[in-house]
Amino acid sequence: MPDSAAGAFSRREIESQPAVWRTVVTHMHMLQTQLQALWRDGAYEQVLVTGCGSPYYAALSVAAHLRECGVNTLAQPASEIWLNARSAFLPRRTLLIALSRSGATTEVLRACEAFKARGVGEVLTISCYPDAPLARVGRMNVLLEAAQEDSFAQTRAFTSLFLAGWACAQIWSGQGDALADVGAVLSDACRRTLSAYAGLTQSLANDASIERLYFLGSGPRHGLACELSLKMKEMSISDSEPFHFLEFRHGPQTMAGPNSLVVGLVSSSARAQELAVLDDMRAFGAQTLAIGAGGDANDADFAAPGGDALFVVVGQQLALARALRKNLNPDRPHNLNAVVQLK
Repeated sequence: MPDSAAGAFSRREIESQPAVWRTVVTHMHMLQTQLQALWRDGAYEQVLVTGCGSPYYAALSVAAHLRECGVNTLAQPASEIWLNARSAFLPRRTLLIALSRSGATTEVLRACEAFKARGVGEVLTISCYPDAPLARVGRMNVLLEAAQEDSFAQTRAFTSLFLAGWACAQIWSGQGDALADVGAVLSDACRRTLSAYAGLTQSLANDASIERLYFLGSGPRHGLACELSLKMKEMSISDSEPFHFLEFRHGPQTMAGPNSLVVGLVSSSARAQELAVLDDMRAFGAQTLAIGAGGDANDADFAAPGGDALFVVVGQQLALARALRKNLNPDRPHNLNAVVQLK
């Protein structure tokens, strides 16, 4: 049934993530044997992860997690594999992981066709709609039906695609059995995070002095920073850019000032160096938000298995609140459609 309130779909989909994440991780654990067989039988020399828009940013983060597990992995936008296959990846034995919410995005479908035409490997698809074309493309097709959305801008679909890809990394590195407990842990952590950051994100969204936003994240969190920058653009029509943490000092910091907010997705491994960047930006007059390193006991959740997804829900809350303050409807962003389909 249609919901006429601006942002109603986005709010519901953001707040549903504790339950959806538990369903997604449980589903991936149930597929462990099939995924192990795919990996074992394929004898792949490399993994290529792809998508468009939000799923591409999920691909960046999934690829980083796979590399951390010792798997030779890269991520490319689907259009690059379709239009520039020779420069997109090396002709080695490859598993292509195609991520898509709709399963109907033209570039993703054509990327799978172009990849298959090279004859170098097989395709694993992860999407949300069983009747969509992508759900029939792969040697194995994973469906996350709980992540389906009514809003155009992806929220729970993004985190679900990310967690499914992250779960593949855990399974292929021999950690799949632990997924049996991760779903419940992540669900509880997500619920705590949504509650803990609600007031702060609302306060920042209400600050009319903020004209520009920058999202900093390194390692597996860089793709998530890219996604949050995109979410801010899509939902609130705001000027926003993502950067690796220390790269922000190499030129972009000239834009840090009283009208900017610098959001840091702070890791446990490089916490001191990343917080130092935020300290520098405050010295230039910028406001800062350190997610995952605020000193609260709940911030330990961010370092837990799969905890990277928690960074995303905070940024989603901020984008939603900023959109509503500007009297925009984040469910139906300006100039966007739910699916990009080319003629």
